[in-house]
Amino acid sequence: MKQNQRPTNRLFDASSRRTFLKLTGGTAGLVGLSTVTGAQTGTFRLQGGIGRWVGQAPSSIADQGNPTLELEPGETYRVEWTNIDGFDHNFVILDTEGDEVVRTEVVSEQGATQSVEFEATEEMTEYICEIHPRTMRGQVTVGGQENPAPRREVDIPLGATVGIETVAEGLTAPLAFAVPPGEGDRRFVVDQTGQIYVLTDDGLRDEPFLDVGDQLVELGVPNLNGYDERGLLGLAFHPDFRENRRFYVHYSAPPREGTPEDYDHTSVIAEFEAEEGMANALPDSERTILEIPSPQMNHDGGDVAFGPDGYLYIGIGDGGAADDVGPAHVEDWYDVNEGGNGQDVTENLLGSVLRIDVDSEGGDTPYGIPDDNPLVGEEGLDEHYAWGFRNPRSMSFNDGELFVADAGQNLYEEVDVVERGGNYGWNVKEGTHCFSTENPSESLDDCPDSTPDDVRGGEPLLDPIIEYRHRESTTAMIDGSVVVGGFVYDGDALSDLRGTYVFGNWSGQGVVEPDGEIFVATPPAGSPWSDDSAGEAGTPTGTATSTPGETGTATGTPDGTAGGEQLWSVEELVIGGTEDGQLNRYVLGFGRDSDGELYVLTSENFTPTGDTGAVHRLVPAEEPAGTPTGTETGTPTGTETGTPTGTSTETPQ
Repeated sequence: MKQNQRPTNRLFDASSRRTFLKLTGGTAGLVGLSTVTGAQTGTFRLQGGIGRWVGQAPSSIADQGNPTLELEPGETYRVEWTNIDGFDHNFVILDTEGDEVVRTEVVSEQGATQSVEFEATEEMTEYICEIHPRTMRGQVTVGGQENPAPRREVDIPLGATVGIETVAEGLTAPLAFAVPPGEGDRRFVVDQTGQIYVLTDDGLRDEPFLDVGDQLVELGVPNLNGYDERGLLGLAFHPDFRENRRFYVHYSAPPREGTPEDYDHTSVIAEFEAEEGMANALPDSERTILEIPSPQMNHDGGDVAFGPDGYLYIGIGDGGAADDVGPAHVEDWYDVNEGGNGQDVTENLLGSVLRIDVDSEGGDTPYGIPDDNPLVGEEGLDEHYAWGFRNPRSMSFNDGELFVADAGQNLYEEVDVVERGGNYGWNVKEGTHCFSTENPSESLDDCPDSTPDDVRGGEPLLDPIIEYRHRESTTAMIDGSVVVGGFVYDGDALSDLRGTYVFGNWSGQGVVEPDGEIFVATPPAGSPWSDDSAGEAGTPTGTATSTPGETGTATGTPDGTAGGEQLWSVEELVIGGTEDGQLNRYVLGFGRDSDGELYVLTSENFTPTGDTGAVHRLVPAEEPAGTPTGTETGTPTGTETGTPTGTSTETPQ
């Protein structure tokens, strides 16, 4: 997801109102907030890392996470802090309007120490790291007065109320959910720590169907407080599973022999077989299909899925860190931004959706290449099906269309309908907006809409069908954090949702607290996906995942121009039966059973530890009296034709 940021000494412009920290050295010890000569204040010490700020002194804040800084108006203070994890951080104080009144440059060197002098003013309200405002955020009181934090702007209105029925508990971090073709009574749940469990109407079976935990890279990154995006990430059953007993997984293994030095791990796509009775997998049946060296621990993609064409689709992230730049991120055609793997199709397989034929071999590879893959006979690696992705973590098929949720960086989250040979813009664009590697917290005014003519003939950069704001500006008013892809609903239990795309947001509060959200997206009237577009293909009403005997490719957007005026409206589902209408858990994934009913996979932990992981089925719920039906500002919940609710179509500022 987006907690891991690349090491870089990126500098930001300052306004006349801002006070800048100055770099005071690269020593790695504790640092402090000290008084300047003449100021009648105490002495403080802080450390800064992705998980939180940690107080060191005085004793009243020692070892506290994100401690309150108690200041007196008119007094002058000196703040010093040390970067303890080597990721991008800075120190910012906000006022009640959300404006920055104290702000530093961003530093990434582990052990680097910064200091700042400023005068306390009564409008100061909180301090943050601008890059990680969810986790590195603390209160400022001035003269004992607690000012309200800047108001969070709500762009996504509240919609229908649904219930959740917990059908499995005791997991660690359930990421994926799959149902073999032809089976309705068994559902399979993927736990990030390496296990696949069978879920029946009687509950979760105790013993795993398959356990590859011993084959994984060691999980839990110390510098990230145990956060990790690696592990067992995806599961797909062969369309002929009932006959050949074959299924495929995606997991993160230690670096293989020959992996470039300093790479983090190897992404492995492997085939297994189930035993004849189908009750369990055969662990010794593993056959490695594809190995992809991965330079960083994050942006690993994850999902694997069979399309209606019988080919295996694989989502692979851009290699990690941030901005699609840094070690192992190659140069591309766009000179304004550094990077990157998203726009490259010749040097590696990163930042793409791949498509391979697991039923044939390619001579040097244990898989074949479909003849109509877009780069067959062209410059580039033949496995590529579509590119321009940052972290295509979640995929699902519906009526031949491939929906991919691509996790954004600082500003926007997106969902794409992916077509063969499509370029989805990263890192030229983030969603529909122009991206800047120099300042990821502010969109550029303009950028290309296509590649140059000498790059694959000037292909267009396709926009998403769904976009929602992650961070409005450097004032860190946030509506989302990480998109979690879902499914088009085709069940009977929630008839009002039929034909909509149900997906989620990992947590509206980042790692501060579990605050996941379930969203529903509705296609605009007259679009190729809506019910009123009679005669047009692509209306999402059926399930086309891994159906034996079907032919064809994932069709993508029927008119070939996803996004723009085609943005879908987005609402947040209210969770009935809870005091606040919220899920109050991290959203990790979604699933769909053979009846078209949907499941949400959650945990109370942001790390792959513990046993709070659970699977919940979405069910009808009576809307409790007094449940709000719009936004805080009264935005109606109905879908407007034209401008989608919960997305932004304004020109980037």
